[in-house]
Amino acid sequence: MRVITGEFRGRKLDTPIGNDIRPTSDKVKESIFNILMNDIYGRVFCDLFSGTGSLGIEALSRGARRCYFCDSSRDSVNLTKTNIKKCNAESRSVVILADFMRALSRIDEKVDVFILDPPYKAGIYEKCLQQIDYLDLLSPEGIILAEHGAADHMPDSFGRLTKVREKKYGKTKLSIYQCVTEAGQELQEEDNE
Repeated sequence: MRVITGEFRGRKLDTPIGNDIRPTSDKVKESIFNILMNDIYGRVFCDLFSGTGSLGIEALSRGARRCYFCDSSRDSVNLTKTNIKKCNAESRSVVILADFMRALSRIDEKVDVFILDPPYKAGIYEKCLQQIDYLDLLSPEGIILAEHGAADHMPDSFGRLTKVREKKYGKTKLSIYQCVTEAGQELQEEDNE
């Protein structure tokens, strides 16, 4: 597993042993960052179920100002810290060992991009959306990108959050949420054309 492009391009990242962590495939990772292309530089990210840290590190490599890496697994957090160190990205990284509810409550600034990639079938996407909305953590033009199984249904809206785009990549689907604003409506209209 390598960083695709940017400051840390080509940097090899450590991968997990066993099946406890499911890293995002390079194809899906490339698609995620093609979608986020204009929403990276100078932005604050949160890789909420960081696993290896690959997605957050890719964001930092492409110019994100800061990334919160959160995971409830000590092994995942240690792997994330190792990969952050390999990229000398400690000064722009905040690593939180906690379940997602406690991790979200420890973020003390608005986040521009949330990446949600929990274990599939865990039934926690709605709880994540609810907590992000409840704590008002998403910046006004921010987005939440949820990676989930292609057969899994994600709600069209949740609180102030509305699904504005959905893309399928084989067995994986990406659902993108924003706060209900004119910008969100424009994205929805573009996808319907």
